[in-house]
Amino acid sequence: MEKALLAAEAVAEQEVVDLLKALVRLPSHYPGPGEAGVVAFLEDYLKERGLRPFRQEVAPGRPNLVADLGEGEGGLLLEGHTDVVTPGDEALWTYPPYAGVVEGGRLYGRGACDMKGGLAALVGALLAVKRALGKPKRPLRLAALADEEGMMLGVKAFLRAGLAQGFRGALVAEPEEMEVCLWQKGALRLRLCFLGRMAHGAMPYAGDNPIPKAARFVLELSGLERRLQEACPHPYLGPPYLTPTHLLASAGEGQLNVIPAQAELALDVRTVPGVDHGKLVQELEALAGVGVEVLEDRPPVETPREDPLVQAAEEALGLLGLPVRLGGVPGATDGTFLRAWAGLPVVVMGPGKKTLPHQVDEWVDLKEVVLAARVYAAMAVLFLG
Repeated sequence: MEKALLAAEAVAEQEVVDLLKALVRLPSHYPGPGEAGVVAFLEDYLKERGLRPFRQEVAPGRPNLVADLGEGEGGLLLEGHTDVVTPGDEALWTYPPYAGVVEGGRLYGRGACDMKGGLAALVGALLAVKRALGKPKRPLRLAALADEEGMMLGVKAFLRAGLAQGFRGALVAEPEEMEVCLWQKGALRLRLCFLGRMAHGAMPYAGDNPIPKAARFVLELSGLERRLQEACPHPYLGPPYLTPTHLLASAGEGQLNVIPAQAELALDVRTVPGVDHGKLVQELEALAGVGVEVLEDRPPVETPREDPLVQAAEEALGLLGLPVRLGGVPGATDGTFLRAWAGLPVVVMGPGKKTLPHQVDEWVDLKEVVLAARVYAAMAVLFLG
């Protein structure tokens, strides 16, 4: 316990704040500049502080960055992502999205909350443990991964390369208001294609219009969603959702008098533990009368509260006089695959308001970021101790 407090006190507040400013000022949205600039900066930053980071190329110009403190097995992964979403129309921002402006104790900018605040806190914690203890008995591995905002190529490549093997748990620093999140919703990205037959809009009887078929399915979808929500309530994740997000039916640009040959519909499905994804896809196919293409399948996951990783998180919060508040992640994170593919216990806990990611004028409270770094440092020592 004494060593955990020493590590927490070794967090250098200005170091964490300056690092966060630098990270936010490096655009890393994709499509766009991507993660390479942030990775190059962090690589030099960690080398200057005595660590030996290495890159893993995930896709052209899209690297993961990994850095270790200590050796052996049974260690802890400190995981965050380096990509952010697009800022959108920059004219809508009060401050330029990549200026890293500080006002009233808040740092504004794209990615400040999701999740360069958490990433800066992880790095600050790693360096604090190094300053306080030197090498821990078991390894700490920083994993700054690419493409979390897309198809999560970074964490998939990380796991396929065996870079999580030998570790005993993972801390994911997503913005969850420092709740100890043990549950994460699952996600299905689905595509349905309703077939028809082209014809002149003046003579619809000569063709087969797929748009009403898609519309009927969307209307009937709400009934299936309601039944699913009634069958699978969850106290921390809220209800599952079946959300249509994309509908395309056109014979071509300007062809307003032509019945299209097909209508394509996309669904963003969010599930909770207890929902069988395979069964749900079958139900959707029966309801639609067409096949369902699964573009992405992210299972819902959970970590038992009695796991030593969770106990370390709760003890670290208590040491720093903070309340333990359990929570659930409304979306999937890289932690979804760390849990589902590698079987690692995962705690998602990070600075920043849950509702701020992807919004205009995104911000994070600097005191909360520094406090998160202190919690992470204490948690790491308690877990590895």
